[in-house]
Amino acid sequence: MNINLPNFNVKNLVKEAGSTISRVVQLTEEKLGTTERTEYDLHFQNLAERADVTKTWTEKLVRDTESVLIPNPQNRVEDFIFEKIEKSKPKRLSNLEHLALDMIAAGGDFGQDLPYGQALIKAGQAEQKLGQCEHDFIATSGICFTQPLRKFLDGEMKTIGKERGILESKRLDLDACKNRVKKARSMLGQQSKDGISPEAVLEQAERDLRVAQAEFDRQSEITKLLLDGISTSQASHLRHLHAFIQTQVRYYKQCGDVMEQLQRELANLGGPTPYIPLDLNDASASRSSTSGGGGPTGRGSGHNNSSNAASSGHKPSQPLHVSTDQMQRARVLCSYDAKDHTELNLSANEVIFVAECSPVNEDYMYGKQGLMKGLVPRAFVEMLDEEHDVTL
Repeated sequence: MNINLPNFNVKNLVKEAGSTISRVVQLTEEKLGTTERTEYDLHFQNLAERADVTKTWTEKLVRDTESVLIPNPQNRVEDFIFEKIEKSKPKRLSNLEHLALDMIAAGGDFGQDLPYGQALIKAGQAEQKLGQCEHDFIATSGICFTQPLRKFLDGEMKTIGKERGILESKRLDLDACKNRVKKARSMLGQQSKDGISPEAVLEQAERDLRVAQAEFDRQSEITKLLLDGISTSQASHLRHLHAFIQTQVRYYKQCGDVMEQLQRELANLGGPTPYIPLDLNDASASRSSTSGGGGPTGRGSGHNNSSNAASSGHKPSQPLHVSTDQMQRARVLCSYDAKDHTELNLSANEVIFVAECSPVNEDYMYGKQGLMKGLVPRAFVEMLDEEHDVTL
């Protein structure tokens, strides 16, 4: 019986093992302080420290945000697995939707003509709307915040970590060459070994040192450039944070609208114990009047700020209400990075929906990109529906 064994190169294995042992000995001596160590300059150390802090906090922010969006850890693990195998995530009902279904079913069994049954059905329908709002909030938050941050960690930060590892290896090689030069100089004047004079050994060691120094300097510059880029990434993360906050504001506003509508419907049902709507505006006003900071000065400054905001700048304000039948399809001509939180980030050749601002502005249009809305430069898009409006 013939058995094909792998063809091992024993010399290479011995060489790699010796190299690994030498590196371990070198690191141990550095820890003990018995050998010299090349230190990075102060600017590089500050950049590396900032990179480590950025990586640590970004990982925590992504983890915490995902925990807020999807509290169930098992569901988070399932979503992660489906994402890695590039499969669509399973559609699961939220707790609000389970509650909605049970409320509607219970209302039907209790009697749709009875006050309690009618109220349960109305409440169940409202919970269904809240569940849909929650789904939209989770999806939009992932697109505008957690996914870009995770992409930063999996892309840019991993590249920086790889280059820093290469730089550390070059540093160790440089220190090893310095030790060999130091050892060769100490052997000058002694008898030659193996037919090689100490002068020749020193010359070769100095040549290796120059090569190691050049490679270390080049890798150091590459790593510094990558570390400097983190400040640009943080500016991008700030835009993503603004988008996430806007998404939260829209989500809670939608939930508030649903509950206000539910209050009106329950009040209209009447019955032996009619529902008394809760006026949140009155409650907020009473809290403001009793708080120490809510004085005339605060109201006046708010008025001044709004006046300044209205009078400054040439960018149009986003319309509060845009009818969907007024929106048209447009193709993005080239990529565009939003300058602030009022604008949308655009990718070349993607199709979005746009409408004229109110009042019409010659530089900007109002755009809708999935669930995200904002201003888009008119010069970056071309209309696809010149004659017919599109209903979303």
